[in-house]
Amino acid sequence: MQKPLILITNDDGITAPGIRALIQVMLPLGEVVVVAPDSPQSGMGHAITTTSALFCEQVHTQSGAPLEYRCSGTPVDCVKIAKHELLKRTPDLCVSGINHGSNSSINVIYSGTMSAAVEAGVGGIPAIGFSLLDMNWNADFSQCTDFVRDITLNVLQNGLPHGVVLNVNIPKLKREEIKGVKVCRQARAHWEERFDHRVSPHGRNYYWLTGKFVCEDEGTDTDVWALDHGYISVVPIHADLTHYPTVEQLNTWKLNEIS
Repeated sequence: MQKPLILITNDDGITAPGIRALIQVMLPLGEVVVVAPDSPQSGMGHAITTTSALFCEQVHTQSGAPLEYRCSGTPVDCVKIAKHELLKRTPDLCVSGINHGSNSSINVIYSGTMSAAVEAGVGGIPAIGFSLLDMNWNADFSQCTDFVRDITLNVLQNGLPHGVVLNVNIPKLKREEIKGVKVCRQARAHWEERFDHRVSPHGRNYYWLTGKFVCEDEGTDTDVWALDHGYISVVPIHADLTHYPTVEQLNTWKLNEIS
């Protein structure tokens, strides 16, 4: 039987330790092709490149290593160009990450890691975004690779509904301290943001965005609760942002009456 074709991408860049760990997990599971940004693209969300040229070139790797391409664009650009230009067939799976840092709760809408997965899902490709709650560039990804492999195998075996992708977040714990995996909903949370205002030596104003993550959700079925209590969180997400209860409410408004 033909091996599943697995597309790997991320938002931390093709040299990030997280994607190198993910490649090693995926190699025994299928035919691997890597298409990732040539530099960090964290926080790019679902941005795409439309006003400048997009460059994509193969990275020279050792004999027997998977095909790798570095792309000048965003994580979503990587998925698009892989699907339409670089791959000979549609991938059976897209995995994005392993991200350095959390993509739980509201963070999912800013995440380049998860936007790459969502873009794959929109195109009918089952997809998973993996994130480890450790911002350290030298984070120990070996503590979570068994879980990454098992979740991936479950998706390969069982599939996902069209357009649905998995947002998987892993707590910063040792392998033996992780209590298990919980399927969750996205917690209601927000960032209390502020800008650190500074002045350059040349007298120009500049700003650094900072903030504090605030979770106002006390539910025990959320991704934040699971991560805080030592579990890996798995949240199924999709690109449809419609708030369906409000559709019914809006239909009671007099939107078609001309005053």
